[in-house]
Amino acid sequence: MRLLATLVLACAAALPLLPAAHADTFPDKPITLVVPFPPGGPTDAMARTLAAEMKNTLGQPMIVENRAGAGGNIGAEYVARATADGQTLLFGTSGPLAINASLYRKIGYDPVKSFAPVIQVGHLPNILVVHPSVPANNVKELIAYAKAHPGKLSYASSGNGASSHLAGVLFNAMAGTDLQHVPYKGTGPALNDLLGGQVSMSFTDVLTALPYVKAGKLRALGVATAARSQALPDVPTIAEQGLPGYDVSVFFGIVAPAGTPADRIAKLNQAFVKVLASPRVKQLFAAQGLEPAPASTPEQLGQFIPVQMHKWAAVVKQSGAQLD
Repeated sequence: MRLLATLVLACAAALPLLPAAHADTFPDKPITLVVPFPPGGPTDAMARTLAAEMKNTLGQPMIVENRAGAGGNIGAEYVARATADGQTLLFGTSGPLAINASLYRKIGYDPVKSFAPVIQVGHLPNILVVHPSVPANNVKELIAYAKAHPGKLSYASSGNGASSHLAGVLFNAMAGTDLQHVPYKGTGPALNDLLGGQVSMSFTDVLTALPYVKAGKLRALGVATAARSQALPDVPTIAEQGLPGYDVSVFFGIVAPAGTPADRIAKLNQAFVKVLASPRVKQLFAAQGLEPAPASTPEQLGQFIPVQMHKWAAVVKQSGAQLD
């Protein structure tokens, strides 16, 4: 009996030394961060900036994988269908996470139901820039000129349904103007024709516009977000210049497949918060024109996405744009 008791006590004493059989070692292999756009653009650059810093925080590399096509839908659907283990994430934008649900006749995922929010990274402001030949130095003068010459002014976008297109639709609706939309296949061709004077203006992103504004090749009339841009602090917002409530930008958010365990979402969120707070990343993102998000919790992004979907659904309907 004494021998049995001694054995039981010995086993009990040894138990704390044994590893927990079900301890979650996540992540125990590299994490894939899917960018639903081609390499080289601002979304890709931001994703790679974050991914490069994550190994020191999570202990595993984060590999960026570009799965472009259909305005971001291909990459988004890929992540929506991935195993819900936190190993595959989407670096999403306003397109696949808000606009495309209304813009496309059919998409293979639901921006709300198919994903578990991780963190909102920030937003890239759009900015209204005009060719120097346009006789306007601010938004009020532009509106006055546009109303005096209906249909004369045109604005370039990177394509039907892009934020640079919908920004113009919203501007026309709020200002009562008739700016003519000219869609291009990408930001590059749109910018080339704007610089050449073939089109009057564009609501492009601040990162694209900044070098040309500084060089005097384009004139910045207004920032399209509710607050001024850190990259161009002296340029007033469009809202400040007579269109209160005007707010257009591209937001960036990281999501995981729906059903990803909450503890893994929390661990990922904490890691991203730490990286986003580092001076190096803050400096790199500021140089890319990114404005920080107002909050960094998964819940905040989860509440933000439906609001953006509702907002852009109305603008898409007004634009008449519909893609297959």
